[in-house]
Amino acid sequence: MRHSQFWALLEDEFGSANAGVIASSLELPGLKATAQEALSAGIDARVIWQAVCDLHDIPTERRLGKDKAPRDTDTF
Repeated sequence: MRHSQFWALLEDEFGSANAGVIASSLELPGLKATAQEALSAGIDARVIWQAVCDLHDIPTERRLGKDKAPRDTDTF
């Protein structure tokens, strides 16, 4: 998972106003670091996202992010 995907998932779940606060201030059990610290340390973003989901009891059906409408490819 790319860092950009991690941030998109975090913002989808918690909103853009809260995503940064959660990433920088909430220590993730098992990683003993905040999400921001873990990203900076080179820990895989997927592992960090899983830890965030586990900590906040995010249901499985929401862990892949919001469904996005398909892009209109018929326009030129």
